[in-house]
Amino acid sequence: MASTSLLKASPVLDKLEWVKGQSVLIRQPSSAAVVLRNRATSLTVRAASSYADELVKTAKTIASPGRGILAMDESNATCGKRLDSIGLENTEANRQAYRTLLVSAPGLGQYISGAILFEETLYQSTTEGKKMVDVLVEQNIVPGIKVDKGLVPLVGSNNESWCQGLDGLSSRTAAYYQQGARFAKWRTVVSIPNGPSALAVKEAAWGLARYAAISQDSGLVPIVEPEILLDGEHDIDRTYEVAEKVWAEVFFYLAQNNVMFEGILLKPSMVTPGAESKDRATPEQVASYTLKLLRNRIPPAVPGIMFLSGGQSELEATLNLNAMNQAPNPWHVSFSYARALQNTCLKTWGGRDENVNAAQTTLLARAKANSLAQLGKYTGEGESEEAKEGMFVKGYTY
Repeated sequence: MASTSLLKASPVLDKLEWVKGQSVLIRQPSSAAVVLRNRATSLTVRAASSYADELVKTAKTIASPGRGILAMDESNATCGKRLDSIGLENTEANRQAYRTLLVSAPGLGQYISGAILFEETLYQSTTEGKKMVDVLVEQNIVPGIKVDKGLVPLVGSNNESWCQGLDGLSSRTAAYYQQGARFAKWRTVVSIPNGPSALAVKEAAWGLARYAAISQDSGLVPIVEPEILLDGEHDIDRTYEVAEKVWAEVFFYLAQNNVMFEGILLKPSMVTPGAESKDRATPEQVASYTLKLLRNRIPPAVPGIMFLSGGQSELEATLNLNAMNQAPNPWHVSFSYARALQNTCLKTWGGRDENVNAAQTTLLARAKANSLAQLGKYTGEGESEEAKEGMFVKGYTY
């Protein structure tokens, strides 16, 4: 008789099930996969996730026409750097005031479908005493949550990093769901000047896949974000080459971990030259390279591609997005911007109560510009000089 081995199992065992045609009794978890293999067959058995329908609905809501994501999940330390740039101390009260300004901007939900929050913000109330999550929901904006624990050195690599946070993630995502979050974000990075090494790429892809599977099991749509850093002097072809390898590895491990593609969102970097490259790319060139990458690597089952800005200027990020939406795409091609939505808004506010309305107007104008870009209708007219300022920071962390 052919020998049969159980290659993968979950520690949570819900029921016994006899698999027809196999001389083995297996325990089948409720929302994981077990693989049975012998010399003749390879059989995957997977139970349906109880959140499957909700995950699909959430992903489609976020990937809705003319809308994108406001990334406001900066850690308290990074938020402190932003506040320091306008002369404010990094206190909880000042962070609360700024976040209140963002989430309560009137009509924000017309252009923003989701907001990624830091853990403090998820449990925080506005300066008026209303839960931040409730304010977002009233604006028809889906609350999301940053769940990774940041980057640390990857031992054995070429001075590269890996993203920590898998320990205890299942209990944390379950708690975040109860608090009102409906999608999650995990950011890892790949550095072109440092290789990237095969070890770093594999570690990034595996970590993202495990996080995505755990998030879906808790009812959260995972944003899959392997950011290819802008750091470097490389040209656009080198960026494309690395991005192809990274996304091939990511989807290989997503599939191995039985992640439902219809219930995820991607947050890739655009394909551009390195920030220190002598060669610059036009929006049309960025769109051509980036869309070619997506067509070659991203299954059409994925509902939305929500690009990160990665240190581009507000104007540059919007122009590049607009260029990618000049023809229909298999996916919703949109934005998940932090600095490229907030930079001018923060400067306009300056920490002064009397500037809140003006700052919110600036935020709405930036959100509307990217909404138009998602629809392929952005013209770039009337942009301020501040919107043209680059925001690349070498070795940027947050």
